[in-house]
Amino acid sequence: MTVPARLGIVTLAVADVDRSAGFFEALGWRRASSSMPEIVWFGVGGTWLGLFGREDLAADAGVAAAGSGFEGFTLAVNVADRDAVDLALATAVGAGGRLVKAAVTTDFGGYGGYFADLDGHLWEVMYNPGFPLDADGNVQIP
Repeated sequence: MTVPARLGIVTLAVADVDRSAGFFEALGWRRASSSMPEIVWFGVGGTWLGLFGREDLAADAGVAAAGSGFEGFTLAVNVADRDAVDLALATAVGAGGRLVKAAVTTDFGGYGGYFADLDGHLWEVMYNPGFPLDADGNVQIP
């Protein structure tokens, strides 16, 4: 047997589930009806984002909850054009996020920047002309 090459759910450890869910709702994301007080779900283009209390998620995985700083990964939202990058970053900051890196033109002709959500998770917002979006808004990587 092999491990399927797909990502079904990304679960973020957060300090306050309801507060974090409110942040993503302020970005215009819709909370799934199956959400509960201890875990909230958002559909994100064919996969799911879960928000789960840091202590509870650590306990579920059987690891210590302590630790902070750069976690060694970022999450990315690809958009259709440069204006959408600026708008998405401004929306995130307006919802209480922190601008980490203002959008800049990349060496490959893209345009993007970073924000941190309420728990410090890094989100990249990127327009990449080499990775077009399909009709459903899913990134196409050749």
